[in-house]
Amino acid sequence: MPPPDGCHHNPSEDDGNSPTSPLDFLDQNYQELHQNCLTENTLYNDELFPPDDSSIGLFDDLPPDVDMSQVVWKRPSELVSDPKLIVDDVSRFDYAQGDVLGNCWFLAAIGALTFEKDIIKQVMPAEQSLTKDYAGIFHFRFWRFGKWIDVVIDDQLPTIDDELLFVCSKTSNEFWPALLEKAYAKVCGSYADLHAGYISEALMDFTGGTHMYYTLNTAPADLWEIMERAFKSKTLMGCGSKTGTTPEETELLHGIIAEHAYTVTGVFEVMSEENPVQLVRLLNPWGQEEWQGDWSDGSPLWDTVCEEVRKICHEVLNNGEFWMSMEDFTNIFENIDICCLCPDFLDGSAECHWTSERHFGRWNAETTAGGDIIKTETFWTNPQFRVKIDELNEECASGQHPENILVSLMQNHEKRHRNSQDNFNIGFYVFEMRSQSGRFLSEFFIDKESVAQTDELVEFREVMKFFRLEPGEYLIVPCTENPGEMASFVLSVFSKNETHMEHIQETPE
Repeated sequence: MPPPDGCHHNPSEDDGNSPTSPLDFLDQNYQELHQNCLTENTLYNDELFPPDDSSIGLFDDLPPDVDMSQVVWKRPSELVSDPKLIVDDVSRFDYAQGDVLGNCWFLAAIGALTFEKDIIKQVMPAEQSLTKDYAGIFHFRFWRFGKWIDVVIDDQLPTIDDELLFVCSKTSNEFWPALLEKAYAKVCGSYADLHAGYISEALMDFTGGTHMYYTLNTAPADLWEIMERAFKSKTLMGCGSKTGTTPEETELLHGIIAEHAYTVTGVFEVMSEENPVQLVRLLNPWGQEEWQGDWSDGSPLWDTVCEEVRKICHEVLNNGEFWMSMEDFTNIFENIDICCLCPDFLDGSAECHWTSERHFGRWNAETTAGGDIIKTETFWTNPQFRVKIDELNEECASGQHPENILVSLMQNHEKRHRNSQDNFNIGFYVFEMRSQSGRFLSEFFIDKESVAQTDELVEFREVMKFFRLEPGEYLIVPCTENPGEMASFVLSVFSKNETHMEHIQETPE
């Protein structure tokens, strides 16, 4: 039976792994370690992510007033008299980004996470406390490269002058943001490995779900409607602002930070003097510095809507959250990432349910790393996947979203440190095919036009593409740009048709 509000997942090699049955990261089992500490009446010390410079990592550009030699690792009880994991529930206003670490992409994703209580419980398991059965040990769960993992940490946090060095809580005795950040830093190798990234990475690692990406200057005309339906579902959304390369361009941003990640926290339509206006609400993870243009906190346009709507939407607070029109949003921001447990919301139909299937593979030098399609002599050696798409039922066929297939390709170099991993340019091609046994050789691809493909090969961790395919049989070929580039990958296919996917073996069995 599929999880609530999740895609029906067809059986594959990752069966048995889930948020409730994760793998132990670095072979550390939380229950065993926690019980040992309680039995021995000791506080946990994590030897695999120790309280020293190796866990902080190397920073290239530190603020002038930060002296890392002054860092002291302290537990919450050494910082405040009444530490708590959570104070008055989890909120997007609980935290603010620190001055040292440029991880706005991760913190913007946390802002989105706070809206979905079920997903929070998935990431931050219940029954953890800084008082009851406290042993200085906590655990968090993330989805990494197709597998759910359970990450154990101790609660020693880096401080300078008794102030947290990285993410800080606006309520001094609340520590869930700092502990969640520490767990993710451990997964990535160090705190420094959280520096710079794409919000989609953390959104996917929180949900293990479907990732949709829209470039705003080429987005579909109904993007606001898609966002509205997404917001009403179990969906996390974030966006990235454009680059302000000149003072003039930066001035036009009207308070928006250039090349910065924001959380999408609301989608709403108001009537302004009898004219409908589509609005988007955003949150700056800094916890301050807001949009100063139309529909901002101080905009006179709020006087043109009824008092009832103003009470719901309009607050004049310097908390980093603000409204703006969809028109300004698409002009000032570059992209939006939507990550959900399942894209059923796209069609606005209770009868249309997407399914998913996932396969793990690898590009191996000399055998299955054939490079891009222009490498005509070797492209055919890339991994090949046969996909059969059945007829759509009538309800799905008449849905609001014409595309019926989403393909996602994620690369994994299996490096311990996130920032030591240089991604390859990756992509995939989809070809119409007739039934045949065995692999498709180079002759098949000569002058063969793909029916769908990624727009270009890019060096992202993950690439995805929405498209429409008629019922029939197809061949998906994931690839890197150059022959011989070695990496593991995860290929996921989401479909609102019944879909059957199989890996075509490289050698006969």
